[in-house]
Amino acid sequence: MSSLPEIGVTGSTGAVGGLVALGLAERGIAQRLLVRTPDRAPRVDGAVAVPTSYADRALALRSLDGVRVLFMVSATEAPDRLDQHRTFIDAASEAGVEQLIYTSFYGAAADCTFTFGRDHYATEEHIRSRGLTHTFLRDNFYLDLLPSFAGEDGVIRGPAGDGRLAAIARADVAGVATEVLADPAAHRNVSYDLTGPQALTMAEIAAAIGEQTGRPVRFHDETVAEAYASRKRWPAPDWQYDAWVSTYTAIAAGELAAVSSDVERITGRRPILLAELLAGRG
Repeated sequence: MSSLPEIGVTGSTGAVGGLVALGLAERGIAQRLLVRTPDRAPRVDGAVAVPTSYADRALALRSLDGVRVLFMVSATEAPDRLDQHRTFIDAASEAGVEQLIYTSFYGAAADCTFTFGRDHYATEEHIRSRGLTHTFLRDNFYLDLLPSFAGEDGVIRGPAGDGRLAAIARADVAGVATEVLADPAAHRNVSYDLTGPQALTMAEIAAAIGEQTGRPVRFHDETVAEAYASRKRWPAPDWQYDAWVSTYTAIAAGELAAVSSDVERITGRRPILLAELLAGRG
């Protein structure tokens, strides 16, 4: 059995995982940072960086030896992402991981509109099939990314209609994950819906971005056909186009509009508002 820390954290070189690593360090909780390149891992007290790979079963088994509680950030979007997830989950089960905390997606289901949400649902099902105690953090789209939805011309384009989006700040997702990792037994076999405190239309989001940045930003409601056509300017595989467009059609379908109280209930803090994030107060 490994003498390394029993809490394993993936994704620490990214935004959410990095915030989780920092949050655990601030609480004095030892952690094992499971990363592809240990030299890139954040330098925080009580952390040991260990190389791993979702797709490499043998390496994953070695890196997970002795991990009791595992925080698993979903892999980078790729056609084989679900296969990578299954390989890593199988390794976690074989290595004796007792509880797996997974960053899933709000409304994940086999038939949800957002195509990547289906992958998240399949990942959840695989975790269950392996008999792992689990905690699913079903986060909505990230509030932090909304400004990047606007093109260079200041237009957000997509078939979202008047649908509403309860996007969440990455810092709030990390805050929930940190609380769960600090007391995993209190969060066994549950799913949390992680959203921001308000549901906004894309027109309202565009107006808020414009007000903060001081440049005109507006929303153009495309048809689905227009959305595919406008994205063809970027060479990409079909599955990527489907994901880009279904980001907006999921909003139009009302699948991302409900506001949850889970963030405040778990962290004790109201989630960050879009205006606060844009103003740098998030």
